[in-house]
Amino acid sequence: MSLNLLPVPKILILLIVITLTAWGFLVYQYWQMNTLSMSEMWMPPESAWQWQLTDFAVVYTMWAAMMAAMMLPSAVPMIKAYSKSCQQRYGNDAPFSILFSLAYLLVWLVFSVLLTALQWQLHGLQWLSAMMENSNAFLAAGILIMAGIYQFTALKNACLQHCRSPFSFLLNSWQNGRQGAFNMGLIHGGTCLGCCWAQMLIMFAVGVMNITAMVLITLFILLEKSLPANEQLLSKTAGVMLCVWGGFILL
Repeated sequence: MSLNLLPVPKILILLIVITLTAWGFLVYQYWQMNTLSMSEMWMPPESAWQWQLTDFAVVYTMWAAMMAAMMLPSAVPMIKAYSKSCQQRYGNDAPFSILFSLAYLLVWLVFSVLLTALQWQLHGLQWLSAMMENSNAFLAAGILIMAGIYQFTALKNACLQHCRSPFSFLLNSWQNGRQGAFNMGLIHGGTCLGCCWAQMLIMFAVGVMNITAMVLITLFILLEKSLPANEQLLSKTAGVMLCVWGGFILL
């Protein structure tokens, strides 16, 4: 008896490799921070004016890896649907799926530049410690409450519905050719950013290298995007919990 297994698109294998590599890098960085002595490990300078190019590079690499590790898994349904459509249209999905995925990832890599700049300023204000942990209760509370409120906004809901409906996006926003593949990847990445940017900022409230928080946020994003299009209970419940958490910090 033989099993007729469906072939796995090459792009999905590539995404798995990138995601696992990114998680491996983050775990290694976390291990270094908890194992090496203070004199052996790299730490961000306390003053913003003391930062060198290497400091920015280290922090950016960390954020870029974090965005890839946390956001690529939730992009798989859209990329898989796009890959299938390209296979049907062109007979070869690989070049188009790669361009789509690269454009999607590019959005998060650009966002990583903003996160790096924000972290630089937070260290300068001494609102983040040398271990990249939050040291300002008002900052933590503000981020959590803001992220909670954002869960109730029309923009959040619109972006979330886009991420939950890959076939609707492909039907209504299809663009032909390689340039079209890249453009569609940018559109999807931008919409996904609109859905999840506030959740990424939570890392500044709980500790930038908090591996547990990374895993929980990643799982929440996966679950939130996998629910039916009109399901709002999880998003709204999370919003309430974040606001309560932020308010509790202020007490």
